[in-house]
Amino acid sequence: MTDASANPLLTLSDRPYGLPPYDLIESSHYLPAFEAGFAEHRAQIAAITASEEPATFENTLVAWERSGELLGRVSRTFYTVSSADATAAIQEIDELLAPLMSAHFDGILLDSALYKRVSAVHAERGALTDPEPRYLVERRFTAMTRAGAGLNDEAKRDLRELNQRLSVLTTSFEKNLLADTNDLALHFTDDSELSGLGSGELQSAKAAAGERGLEGYLITLRLFTGHPLLASLTSRETRAKLMHASRARGTAGGAHPNDHVLLEIVRLRAERAELLGFESHAAFITSGETAGSPDAVAAMLRRLAVPAARNAAAEQSALQRIIDEGVDESYPLKAYDWAYATEKVRAAEYDLDTAALRPWFEANRVLKDGVFFAASALYGVTFTEREDVGAYHPDARVFEVHESDGSPIGLFILDLYTRDSKRGGAWMNSITVQSALGDEHPIVVNNLNVSKPAEGEPTLLTLDEVTTLFHEFGHALHGLFARVTFPSFGGTNVFRDFVEFPSQVNEMWIYWPEVLQNYARHVETGAPLPQEIVESLTASAVFNEGFATSEYLAAAWLDQAWHSLSAADAATVSDVAAFERDALDDIGLQNPVIPPRYSSTYFAHVFSGGYSAGYYSYIWSEVLDADTVKWFGENGGLALENGERFRSLVLGVGGSQNPLDAFRNFRGRDADIAPLLERRGLTS
Repeated sequence: MTDASANPLLTLSDRPYGLPPYDLIESSHYLPAFEAGFAEHRAQIAAITASEEPATFENTLVAWERSGELLGRVSRTFYTVSSADATAAIQEIDELLAPLMSAHFDGILLDSALYKRVSAVHAERGALTDPEPRYLVERRFTAMTRAGAGLNDEAKRDLRELNQRLSVLTTSFEKNLLADTNDLALHFTDDSELSGLGSGELQSAKAAAGERGLEGYLITLRLFTGHPLLASLTSRETRAKLMHASRARGTAGGAHPNDHVLLEIVRLRAERAELLGFESHAAFITSGETAGSPDAVAAMLRRLAVPAARNAAAEQSALQRIIDEGVDESYPLKAYDWAYATEKVRAAEYDLDTAALRPWFEANRVLKDGVFFAASALYGVTFTEREDVGAYHPDARVFEVHESDGSPIGLFILDLYTRDSKRGGAWMNSITVQSALGDEHPIVVNNLNVSKPAEGEPTLLTLDEVTTLFHEFGHALHGLFARVTFPSFGGTNVFRDFVEFPSQVNEMWIYWPEVLQNYARHVETGAPLPQEIVESLTASAVFNEGFATSEYLAAAWLDQAWHSLSAADAATVSDVAAFERDALDDIGLQNPVIPPRYSSTYFAHVFSGGYSAGYYSYIWSEVLDADTVKWFGENGGLALENGERFRSLVLGVGGSQNPLDAFRNFRGRDADIAPLLERRGLTS
């Protein structure tokens, strides 16, 4: 029997908003807490199904919503750490938990007695006058049906085995990727090989080397293919090494290969989809999203790929001309040259060097005078740093969020810096989720992977990192502002191809004049970003969009290609690289100079994250985003009344209604694709 007094995970935290006492939690506490959570949740579900009373919304759906409180609390506490500070002990627990979590939730979603009760309530859902309870019944019934609750016992047994094996494989994929990302970091002892980097970037590289006990400099890798430093490094040899290291992650023959892992994932996902009555995993996934079908996704991606490839080809020609006309020796443009040559073109055509803008983007100022400033102007909320409240890592900063009248909203945690124990990329997650039923305030986390400067030096962001900070904070606002009754609808619990919409909308404030002027101040002089640079940024808005759209579409198409395979076809694929080439040829995006944003062996979004057959959702959501940005521009922009409308009709509803209905309520109509095409320069 687990002793609650010795395990801080087993009791409610007395810290602000129920923030877990991470300083008291040891890795040895997690598995016993999960075991207690599993047992409690099973007993609560068993009590629902054992009831002899006729199934009602209260005794079935509400009781289900109230169940699993301990398991949910422990899970969110653990997975926050396993993604952001995964020690060897935490990784071992993660691997052990994967099949246990899968088996546990399969046991609930495939429970015939529970499905029978939910089905009975679903049949009478018309009697529920409140739309949120009615929608909960519909979503629970759909989730159980799609999960296989209606299958016979033999099929359910097969399904459980598939799910458990997949949970192990996706965890292995992430573990391999983290190991390769760390192992393939580039070590340099001669700073001449890093010519072109600024003093801050060199100091960060030196600090990264020091953390591993190395002399010289260490360039750590990023999740995506193209590394930010490729734009600055003057040594072509160094750029080539960096690109090669990035693309080598997880490949066959390496120390931590992912090719065989992803092939088994693809095959088993296809088998599971077939078992559930779908032609492919993509068909299974999209049937539960706003897209509805793989055909709808494919049609959109193909529509965008043609003009994107055309624009990228024009950009490629322009880059080659710059190289050929330069003072240095001419050479054929390679993938590792693109970012560097792009900055040359940007400087020549727009008198703009984005790498030189970093002194105007000091991280703390961007956060407080940019991200927080825009949120306060739009929504009337305030942010107060709580240095007295510790999170799960010393680098993670905690902020308390209040309404304009001082009433509490929740906590926002920012974990900015990269480290060997953190997975790549950027993301938002919740430690607690708002719900009236649970009487909980939200705690949301934003994670980025910015290089940490040397002690005492400021953190200067690239323009891409500024964009990422605003983007992830859009997710955080969604998590903070949702006001729902049931935990299942809290925060960002919306359709996958809608979840990126609010975060993408929040990016619009980066260049909004009063926001930009407030945060883009020189780190030493405090001078604002010069107006001529602002004008150049505006003028170059669609510059390099052919490349950006093509590399994204290539990754989205790879995701669809893998997951559109039938079980029989998936069993025949053995060569990952060949499959990628054929898939990209099919959509006209096979260009060695423009590799996909993520190649398969390090495509964490779809092989270890929650975006399988769903990476298209970024561009799908961007249709809504671009149309919304147009609305804000037509209605006065950064104004409280505009923020209140967006908050109440979109952010505030969480997942408690169909997301397209929420958009229509806000916009007054369905989304128009024209603003997206214009934004990305794809109109002609």
